[in-house]
Amino acid sequence: MEEILKYFPNLSEEQISQFQKLEALYHDWNAKINVISRKDIDELYIKHVLHSLAIAKVQPFEPGTYVLDVGTGGGFPGIPLAILFPETRFYLIDVIAKKIKVVQAVAEGLGLKNVKAEQLRAQLVKGDFDFIISRAVTNMPDFVSWIKDKIKKQNKHELSNGILYLKGGDLSEELAAFPKATEYNIAEFFAPEFFETKKVVHLPLKFKA
Repeated sequence: MEEILKYFPNLSEEQISQFQKLEALYHDWNAKINVISRKDIDELYIKHVLHSLAIAKVQPFEPGTYVLDVGTGGGFPGIPLAILFPETRFYLIDVIAKKIKVVQAVAEGLGLKNVKAEQLRAQLVKGDFDFIISRAVTNMPDFVSWIKDKIKKQNKHELSNGILYLKGGDLSEELAAFPKATEYNIAEFFAPEFFETKKVVHLPLKFKA
């Protein structure tokens, strides 16, 4: 939790309380439904919460933004970002029902009114979004094919509407077909060693009528 406050010092009392509650909620649910690996649950704030919040360092969300989190798993990166941006709407989807059950319970336990979670494939999502976020659910070509027709036309952020993707390692081959993609090294924002090879990838996508 100290790491969160270190990099995000301007949190409200409610946000601090919500971030603090994450640990007990995830420990409780992980004992019933294993959504986070046993070794990672002890490093929840670095490996899951802070990692998710790296997206906020690349592009903070304006009020009224609509964000789709594809393959959210136990709620990452969507839940930490929903705490950080209470005036942004987050739609969290995953194909695995038990994971969505955990996400819904965590959102309810935190009192998050800006989160909707459903068991759904990305290709079946209806609606247009400012940004589509995810944490390494698949390779970028497949990911783009799932969501390329779900981007809003009107842009209101410094970065163009499109994908904000958390991934690690050498992405040159995977991103070869996407010359407009930009890689941001998370180690430039956060000090822990875990982030040395981790990146946020921004890929602008055009609205398709």
